[in-house]
Amino acid sequence: MPARPDAVAALPAAPGVYRFRDAGGRVLYVGRAGELRRRVSSYWGDLRDRRHLRRMMPRVARIEALVCDSAHEAAWAERNLLERSLPPWNRIVGGLEVPVSIRLDPSPEAPRLGLASVHQPAPGVRYFGPYLGARKVRQAVSGLERLYPIGHAGPTRTAGERELARLRGGQDTPVAQLASAVASVLDREATAVADALAALTSRRDAAAGAHAYEAAARLQEEIEAVEWVVAPQRVTAPDEEGDEDVTAWGDDVLVRLRIRNGRLRAWEQETCTRSVPGSRAPDGWVPFLRRNAELAARLAALPVS
Repeated sequence: MPARPDAVAALPAAPGVYRFRDAGGRVLYVGRAGELRRRVSSYWGDLRDRRHLRRMMPRVARIEALVCDSAHEAAWAERNLLERSLPPWNRIVGGLEVPVSIRLDPSPEAPRLGLASVHQPAPGVRYFGPYLGARKVRQAVSGLERLYPIGHAGPTRTAGERELARLRGGQDTPVAQLASAVASVLDREATAVADALAALTSRRDAAAGAHAYEAAARLQEEIEAVEWVVAPQRVTAPDEEGDEDVTAWGDDVLVRLRIRNGRLRAWEQETCTRSVPGSRAPDGWVPFLRRNAELAARLAALPVS
């Protein structure tokens, strides 16, 4: 295996999507990473667990990367791109995770917090998401129910459910208040998110201190799952309508993202001289595009071979 190229060192230690091109410009492979530099560097290792990619590596002539704001955003970006076009060395259309939403029903008689695969409008019911990874989202719901036991708070619950609500501190809390607390977290309100994560962390540490290591491990999984669902991500916004191309320049490299009905569907880069570098995008996209245009320009100057 050849030495790692200089382009690998130019990648940030941040989540994102990466792709490899051959000398003719054809995309060979698209992947995602929680840490771009480490993941892409691994392709210049022994690839023991990815033997099918060994034959691809001698063909790689260029590395490109799209830095995301979270691992969840990187997962969505990879899925969206692979649903539209499957490069020759990718094996799975889309991704491994299943898209799901969280359904919050604050009805006073039978409140519920749970997963949903489809949206069925009903009075007062809210849907959050979509998110990737049903197992992870289920753990996030478990963590939120642990803090705000809305599913056990209705007056029609069994004696056992009312006792569980009492133990979790929700028996005397109005359903509307519990629903509001859950919604604030899922709406990514900074204070609500910080308070929820701090409360779960305190319970995890207490469990570990009492040598209840299995309980502590479950709480840690719930913490990570809540972080997953509240992480910033803009590449899948299901309420958006219409088509939009957002662009940015870095030196002589143009980065163009094609957004279709709220989903990133294409990521393009090309050499393009412009007298005044800048961006053409809504305000929320500008920092995202600028940093990726700057990275694209650095990587373009560092071919693999």
